[in-house]
Amino acid sequence: MITFERVSVRYEGSERPTLSGVDLTVPEGELVLLVGPSGVGKSTLLGTVSGLVPHFTGGLLSGRVTVGGRDTRTHKPRELADLVGTVGQDPLAHFVTDTVEDELAYGMESLGLDPDVMRRRVEETLDLLGLADLRDRPIATLSGGQRQRVAIGSVLTPHPKVLVLDEPTSALDPAAAEEVLAVLQRLVHDLGTTVFMAEHRLERVVQYADQVVLLPAPGAPPVVGPPAAIMKVSPVRPPVAELGLLAGWEPLPLSVRDARRAAGGLRERLAGAAPVRAVAPRAPEPGPPVPAAGERARPGRFARLLGRGRDRTEGSPAFEGSAVPSAADPVTRVRGLGVRRGRVEALRRVSLTVAPGETVALMGRNGAGKSTLLGALVGMIEPTAGTVLVGGLAPARTDPRAMVRRVGLVPQEPRDLLYADTVAAECAAADRDAGAAEGTCRALVSELVPGVADDTHPRDLSEGQRLALALALVLTGRPPLLLLDEPTRGLDYAAKARLVGVLRGLAAEGRAIVLATHDVELAAELAHRVVILADGEVVADGPTGQVVVSSPAFAPQTAKILAPQEWLTVPQVRAALEAGA
Repeated sequence: MITFERVSVRYEGSERPTLSGVDLTVPEGELVLLVGPSGVGKSTLLGTVSGLVPHFTGGLLSGRVTVGGRDTRTHKPRELADLVGTVGQDPLAHFVTDTVEDELAYGMESLGLDPDVMRRRVEETLDLLGLADLRDRPIATLSGGQRQRVAIGSVLTPHPKVLVLDEPTSALDPAAAEEVLAVLQRLVHDLGTTVFMAEHRLERVVQYADQVVLLPAPGAPPVVGPPAAIMKVSPVRPPVAELGLLAGWEPLPLSVRDARRAAGGLRERLAGAAPVRAVAPRAPEPGPPVPAAGERARPGRFARLLGRGRDRTEGSPAFEGSAVPSAADPVTRVRGLGVRRGRVEALRRVSLTVAPGETVALMGRNGAGKSTLLGALVGMIEPTAGTVLVGGLAPARTDPRAMVRRVGLVPQEPRDLLYADTVAAECAAADRDAGAAEGTCRALVSELVPGVADDTHPRDLSEGQRLALALALVLTGRPPLLLLDEPTRGLDYAAKARLVGVLRGLAAEGRAIVLATHDVELAAELAHRVVILADGEVVADGPTGQVVVSSPAFAPQTAKILAPQEWLTVPQVRAALEAGA
């Protein structure tokens, strides 16, 4: 169905090609998974299938890509629209209408389908993806995960023969991801649809793949083979495969079910051992940076973001409550918080306290209120009930220039923080805004995603690299409270491990971290506590081990494989085995 013949892609100004010498065939009616570290060219390879590369992105493509016999060099994206459906990493860039139902119908309207056919397919897709309750909702009011499902649905309704998906489950909660993958399985098995997808959350998808294509490095030729064989040599692999390699299981399991069948001996070896758990330190809260006498606080990019996000008039009181918390005070205290957005009650009676040095993971299905809670903590959303205090201040009623020294937010859309034309310029501005030593931000970028050139424009970065840059910008200020909204979206396992190391270092210094995430493996690795939200209310709040092990939806793979023992991560198991378990 899809054939790549000696395909190479080089972008203007790049010293080396992003792709080089790709020879590959994707058979009809198979699900083929594209894997590799961040920035190796996965999105570029997917873009050549729909013709977006090079017709839309620019650059020089050599070789030939054919889809269903059509040459993408001579067929532009609009001439492939009836054959190829594409969903990129950024759902917002995909939408052309205002409401969910209109978006699902738009692609079929463009192809001139009969209205009766359109109506039937819209209803089918609403049911398939669990979107029926959102049919009339404006897209602008949806959560990131809900937008992701709408974007996927909009390319399913025209019934393309080829689906090209870039990180399709990255913003979805575990249950929604399973629903989407079940739909893809049905399309592949029952209708013969060809699915070519890139995904970093391999624990969700690798067991469903017919073939895996590994791009090991930028410009390197792909390695193609069965999933188990590729996972043995891949630099990125899911926890189930890591655990299988650690335990020496053969054949290498790719699903929790297969791993549990092989895990009897490992459970016996671990029976007398106990996992080492992270305990939140109770260090005194570091005081917020205070400008020198006569120095005005720089507004910075984050203060501009706060000011843009607020629905209130300027001139609110600069300080609410006590201005300087004592060392024993929590970094943030939320009591009875309620938020109403139009007709939707986004949060109800939410109470939360976060201590210095503590890392809290907010989890829950898409639309549960996680991003709204972060918005209230940073002052972008004003409460309709209850109180929110951060460092003794009410965020929504405090000047952004004061709040930026107490709290930093990395939003779901990292481009909201990016203004400059190069990575170097972004980092230099972050150093100036934070009063940090020159090169501080650039060192963080290199630590999270090595190999990004100084003169690269932020829009030319992959989604994972762009997120890492936004993280570095906020981390440069080292605020006492750090808020992260889906911080691992687009990051491979190695980049995620580096991020965990950075965040652990900040927590050890006494910084409080609150992250909203669907990444159960990240929560297991990093969080001291997990708070689960459902329909705007807190339904669980406790130590990570207790909360996630008892939850089928939010338990990490290691916990599922080794239950009823409470092991959360492969490093915990490795440490126990090395200690003689």
